[in-house]
Amino acid sequence: MSDSSPDSAPARPAAPVLDVWCELQCPDCRSALDDLRALRARYGDRLELRLRHFPLEKHKHAFAAAQAAEEAAEQGQGWPYVEAVLGRVEDLGRKGEPFLVEVAAELGLDAEEFDTALIDGRHILVVDADQAEGKAIGVTGTPTYVIGGERLDGGKSQEGLRERIEEIADRLLAEQEA
Repeated sequence: MSDSSPDSAPARPAAPVLDVWCELQCPDCRSALDDLRALRARYGDRLELRLRHFPLEKHKHAFAAAQAAEEAAEQGQGWPYVEAVLGRVEDLGRKGEPFLVEVAAELGLDAEEFDTALIDGRHILVVDADQAEGKAIGVTGTPTYVIGGERLDGGKSQEGLRERIEEIADRLLAEQEA
């Protein structure tokens, strides 16, 4: 038996999802920021942008940065934090974990809680799960985008990727409305 009442509004279909496999110490991911901003501006809540973690071994602070991004999301500032860290990848490479806490403080987040989260590892399982899923679907570098079942590798070049993502997103949205 359905529990929907006759006067309830029909459920809005879930927004198409764009998974962005990213690493916060990656210069290529920093290059992708303009595209991500443009996609968010164009689609708003009609397209769900989901940050997925894929820290690369060659960047020694990437795993901690992924955990810090999870803490920022928990404190309600996920994307602003990601953008702030990616905008300064050199600082992360030079300063390491103290830089992650510093950025949290700059954004008005609870820096002490960030420090604790990095020490107690409360977000490690999320980062590990993302990384394992990424490997399972063939992610080898960052950024990599997955939308509508299609994987687009941005690690080699960002050229034309936003247009391709927009084509797929527009098609998925049109299919929802049909």
